[in-house]
Amino acid sequence: MQKVVGIIGGMGPLATVDLMSKIIFYTPAKKDQDHIHIIVDNYSQIPDRTTAILGKGTDPTPFMIQSARLLENAGADFLVMACNTAHFYFNAVSNSVSIPILNMPLETARFLHGNKLRRAGLLATDGTINTKLYQHSCETYDIHVIEPDLQMQKEVMEGIYAIKAGNLDEGFLHLSEAADKLRESGAEAIIAGCTEIPLVLKSSEQMNIIDPTEILAKRVIETATETAKELVEV
Repeated sequence: MQKVVGIIGGMGPLATVDLMSKIIFYTPAKKDQDHIHIIVDNYSQIPDRTTAILGKGTDPTPFMIQSARLLENAGADFLVMACNTAHFYFNAVSNSVSIPILNMPLETARFLHGNKLRRAGLLATDGTINTKLYQHSCETYDIHVIEPDLQMQKEVMEGIYAIKAGNLDEGFLHLSEAADKLRESGAEAIIAGCTEIPLVLKSSEQMNIIDPTEILAKRVIETATETAKELVEV
């Protein structure tokens, strides 16, 4: 029997839709009925994580816990969060429910380790960079993460904001320049730690872009179809 996945939404509609579409796309299916059972609580009142992390906004933890409990009560067997910075609150939310939550930064680090990648560049928002989510997860597997310097991070944020505004060409220029600098610094792959980044930076032999949402979607399928190894406790 398939397990039910609950998505804690309300933290960027694009991220939630992107995760759902990838779960559907990667699910092996021979007919319409072969799909993963997904339930979403897209609670729009969850405060912005980046501003909270930077000490300028409301703590989102109670709102995220409320969503997690609603999904558990609705029948979810395990939970996921499409938002990168949401994982800063992972332990608090995980300790408030009795079902497991997949950890996207840790799953990404596991993927890098499995592909024998030892140095990864990180493109992400200020919130994700400052929380060290991917850095700490990669340390678990002895993977070094190369962060943008302050000037480069400004380029990254300008690129992300440009994409949010619908200016994909401008976003590409900012982000591709930052990605090139990270590779010049020794990065073997680039972690796209923001949902918007893969919209303009596509993975190729030259530009090895690692999409955490894609990795999470595939892990969801494994877990939901009971073919995965036991969930990692964090």
